[in-house]
Amino acid sequence: MKRLAIKIGSNVLARKDGTLDITRMSALVDQVAELCRQGWEIILISSGAVASGRSEIKVNKRLDAVSARQLYSAVGQAKLINRYYELFREHGLTCGQVLTTKESFGSRTHYLNQKHCMEVMLENKVVPIVNENDTISVTELMFTDNDELSGLIATMMGADVLIILSNIDGIYNGDPSNPDSSIIPKIEQGKTDVSKYIQTNKSSFGRGGMLTKYHIARKVADEGIAVIIANGKRENILLDILEKEKETLCTRFMPASKPVSSVKKWIAHSEGFAKGEIHINTGAEKALTGSQATSVLLVGVTRIEGDFEKDDIVKIINEEGNQIGVGCTAYDSEDARKLIGQRDLKPIIHYDYLYLD
Repeated sequence: MKRLAIKIGSNVLARKDGTLDITRMSALVDQVAELCRQGWEIILISSGAVASGRSEIKVNKRLDAVSARQLYSAVGQAKLINRYYELFREHGLTCGQVLTTKESFGSRTHYLNQKHCMEVMLENKVVPIVNENDTISVTELMFTDNDELSGLIATMMGADVLIILSNIDGIYNGDPSNPDSSIIPKIEQGKTDVSKYIQTNKSSFGRGGMLTKYHIARKVADEGIAVIIANGKRENILLDILEKEKETLCTRFMPASKPVSSVKKWIAHSEGFAKGEIHINTGAEKALTGSQATSVLLVGVTRIEGDFEKDDIVKIINEEGNQIGVGCTAYDSEDARKLIGQRDLKPIIHYDYLYLD
């Protein structure tokens, strides 16, 4: 059975005035229900709670950004999931809500608990609907947006395909408002760098933009998952993407053929949870980036920044001060500092727990 993660952006579900677009929501649920009948396992990563809550409640005084987000999401999340529940029930399907935070991905235990929860839901034919728990998230602990969350969910759940639905048809080879610009239909792994084309404008209701989508899509594709960016406001877009591949207007990121372990997938998306830095010399960097699989050895470490425990995520920094990867450390910072430069010891970061940028 194939597994599909679908991210639905705020601009797909919200009208211009910020109210929930029930017609669009219903059309997308109809398509998801059809895909379920075809044998797909579906995970939805849905924005729209804040936009939904904003249209439902009027505040008496001006709120700061975090307070407003907490208030609107608390009201809007109930409205949003209730609407999903009713729409899926019309198709004889059950959905369930999964609210998460960035912190929940920083711990391997919490990460696996979330995964188990959604595996049980899928085994019992329940459609997980995932969103960030904005009621308890604060600014520095928020995901960039639900694009980042969708990438984490797709890799965590071993999806075959991730579809990111926005209000734009894909990635253009220029300014989308320029009639001479056109959609880039396919982005090959390691061959196409289109970041120079991408506009940095943020969406009207969401927090992210196309640059975020591009970076997330490329990382997820590098881990062996096909990623598609498409316009969620187009009729039958989900069915067309999967059934009319060559005719559908969208951008496809081709997946890497070499599989990546589940631990490495977790580490690849864990940069935001890093507790410290391992600085290495040029020799160690050459060894890591060479053709042979190599661990980070203490003999190549020049200094250690931050305080961390064994099994924490740390960044790997080269002599120029650039990050070249992240990994799960086999030592705490106090012990590691005492052993800097020493030979014939177990790696500070084993290859199996290392991800290079």
